[in-house]
Amino acid sequence: MMDDDVTQLKAIQNLDQESLVAVFDHYAPIVYKYALRLCGNPAEADDVVGDVFAELLKQLSKGKGPRDNLKSYIFQIAYHKIVDHARERKHLVNIDDIKSLSSGDALHSQNEHREQMHAMEDIIQNFLTEDQRHVILLRFFEDFNLKETAKILGKNVNNVKVLQNRAIAKLRKEMNQQSKEVL
Repeated sequence: MMDDDVTQLKAIQNLDQESLVAVFDHYAPIVYKYALRLCGNPAEADDVVGDVFAELLKQLSKGKGPRDNLKSYIFQIAYHKIVDHARERKHLVNIDDIKSLSSGDALHSQNEHREQMHAMEDIIQNFLTEDQRHVILLRFFEDFNLKETAKILGKNVNNVKVLQNRAIAKLRKEMNQQSKEVL
């Protein structure tokens, strides 16, 4: 961990208001994008962001909270809050327009690329389990490594590898099937 990270972590552990605001300003948009990808509902994604930072403050005020990796800790809270929201809705998490949300630029120059991404979104939504969707989003859209993803999901690294490999295999199989149907 870099010295700046250690300094920031110590500052938020001491409930330094300026540092807390800086952490919120930095991580809120990232958590919102992650929540929106999984919830598919802007209002619910806003709720998740609020819940995440409320929980962070609650833990910090108790003298608990992150000890070494703030980003991973925040995404771990976000994961649990998203799962809680999904349970409250009593149906699976929805992923809508995954590429346009992740890139911030909904206009792509190639129609073929757009069609492939739309097909990928449908496959992610319809063929992957909730855990597989989380792994794919955290690993490939949020750029977490295996260890960080495992920590966020509360699983061991081998479980994440299995989920990732199965998800990729399903994605490959379904993309191949869809491309055969187009021909």
